[in-house]
Amino acid sequence: MTTSLPTARVAVVTGAGSGIGREVARQMLADGYRVVLAGRREAQLAETADGHADALVVPCDVTRRDDVERLFEAARRKWGRVDVLFNNAGVFGPAAGVDEISLEDWNATLAVNLTGSMLCAAAAVRTMKSQEPQGGRIINNGSISAHSPRPRTVAYTVTKHAMTGLTRSIELDGRGYGITCGQIDIGNTATDIMDTIGVGSGALQADGSRKVEPMFPVADAAHAVLMMANMPASASVGSVVVTAAGMPFIGRG
Repeated sequence: MTTSLPTARVAVVTGAGSGIGREVARQMLADGYRVVLAGRREAQLAETADGHADALVVPCDVTRRDDVERLFEAARRKWGRVDVLFNNAGVFGPAAGVDEISLEDWNATLAVNLTGSMLCAAAAVRTMKSQEPQGGRIINNGSISAHSPRPRTVAYTVTKHAMTGLTRSIELDGRGYGITCGQIDIGNTATDIMDTIGVGSGALQADGSRKVEPMFPVADAAHAVLMMANMPASASVGSVVVTAAGMPFIGRG
């Protein structure tokens, strides 16, 4: 087990074609990381990379094990190791209660948010165990829904609660190999997914009303991810919650 960090760190960012993933990838590149950008849409990944010499675009569907294995093989082939995984790819899923959601929609949401995160974490852990120096850091993108759900978000909420279990299991099982795992739970950063649930125009509240909620810049959320990534290997950041100031999270409902 090592407590030192390589000088030129390599990060894999999933869901790097838009939103938080895009901003995290760009901030990591600016901070001197070599970054592997993963996502389903190659054109959007290329837009994120913007021709940067230390960006590697790898189209990947995180629900497909072979795609995930190729993603990490590409990272190893290009730069020899992986020091950080930002496990970010996810979908909000359908607006539905448990009695309304179809099995197809349920399975599709779990496939991306949970199984995809597991597959990426598994490939990252195998890589981090086998490389020299050994070790690395995994940062899972959860949600404040891992603490308190919104109405009619059963599939999304379940996956984000499960993400906490995944995070803690990885942190425990990775101890002997210099692998740490933490979770960032973000509330109301300004991305396209917030438009789908109407945060800026009126998000559904627990009492059935709709309320315009505060949002904060996605760059600020990415700063928090970068802080977690840049902690020394001797420290593990287990949990970070970052929300828009004044949003109805504390006291929600």
